[in-house]
Amino acid sequence: MSNSTDGVKIGLEVHCQLTSLNTKMFCNCSADYRGKPPNTLLCNICAGLPGSLPVLNKRALEAAIKIGLAINCKISKKSNFFRKNYFYPDSPKNYQITQYDKAGGIAIANEGYVETNLGGVRITRIQMEEDPGKLQYEGSITTSSNTLIDYNRAGISLVEIVTEPDIVSPKHAREFLNTIQSIVEAIGECDSKLDGSMRADANVSISNGRRVEVKNISSFKEVERALNFEITRQKTIQAASKMETRHWDDVRRVTVTLRVKEDEEGYRYFPDPDLPPMNISDDYIEQLKNSLPELPEKRFIRFTNDIKLPGEIARILIKNKVVADYFEESLKYENNPKLISSWIATDIMGYLNRNNINFIDLSIDAKSLATLAKSVSDSQINEYTAKSILLKSISSNEHIDDLLKSEINNSTTSENLLEIIEKVLDDNSKAVADVKNDPQAIHFLIGQVMKATHGRADHSKVKELIEKQLK
Repeated sequence: MSNSTDGVKIGLEVHCQLTSLNTKMFCNCSADYRGKPPNTLLCNICAGLPGSLPVLNKRALEAAIKIGLAINCKISKKSNFFRKNYFYPDSPKNYQITQYDKAGGIAIANEGYVETNLGGVRITRIQMEEDPGKLQYEGSITTSSNTLIDYNRAGISLVEIVTEPDIVSPKHAREFLNTIQSIVEAIGECDSKLDGSMRADANVSISNGRRVEVKNISSFKEVERALNFEITRQKTIQAASKMETRHWDDVRRVTVTLRVKEDEEGYRYFPDPDLPPMNISDDYIEQLKNSLPELPEKRFIRFTNDIKLPGEIARILIKNKVVADYFEESLKYENNPKLISSWIATDIMGYLNRNNINFIDLSIDAKSLATLAKSVSDSQINEYTAKSILLKSISSNEHIDDLLKSEINNSTTSENLLEIIEKVLDDNSKAVADVKNDPQAIHFLIGQVMKATHGRADHSKVKELIEKQLK
């Protein structure tokens, strides 16, 4: 894939915790570490005490293969674990169990690719590894005089997805991350809503400059911001002259030097003597391949081809499995995909995003949304009124059924509507005469009726009655 004209090269290392697992990668400690008292989910194995022997969690292997298959990778029939040695407070063992693709190391998956709206990205490899502990600072990393360590996270299962430097802009990087997020959530192995479950380190360079790694980026939005800053910084200094690791300070929105980048030799990779190589059969890989659910891109094709949704609406829905599932559940009660999808993608998602609310916290269930759509289909209310009810229900948590019942009870009856139409025609004799010469002039009369009914009348019913009266 060609790089951008200004020589920007971006590669990502995406860390996805396997949140579907109950225990850590190599021991029986609980993987449910969030919100627990610090350093309480720790055993001899994840603390790396002498004589402790790790045993691979089989579910971690299964999840890693499924993710590899989902992003078009070649699954390795033989794979092994290496030790990556580094002396840093977040590693109680002073090494990390991971995978390596050199010196006889074989990662679990290789040579994949992911298509995005802004261009494809090649996947170099997917490697299984354990998460380190979590460092916390009093204030920011640059001002804190103390570093606090919580080892509850040490040993949590994750996969690292490493890309080729095919990403050509910060926006492209964010689009790629959103695509990966939708895939791993669709197969149910990573819940990205959990704090820290998906993290990304970014490697960036500009023409002929050295590669700089930016770490500790908290969200995909911050990845885009960090890359924008770092590209500008490197252009200002005419490209980086040394490899280094920098930290993204999301308060000041700048990158700061952490350390000069280690060479691979500095990590002293070697095969882990406590973990034997894994031999993976074709039958096992095929079994996992057949167990994969419908992936986002296939769902997009079905939404656009079979359900006939506009591409931009379908793209919004398939980004989040919960949203796409909600849409399809609504259709079981009322088959009005155009109206329902529009409400979800624009009105509901817009409100939730503006107010930083997760979709899973939406107070309106799929059946109630379908009921609202059916009231429009049955001409009980018009689309304008339905949208008002929808937004009122979201913001006030009042049930759609109650708001709909109240609106229908207060709506204009057919008899009253006819009286209103007759009065509008009497009061607008010139417009009535204009309709004889220009049929489009009827829309003025329709507008007057809608105004008189405060938008409650059904637009098509009003048009039908006006035409009947004019005849």
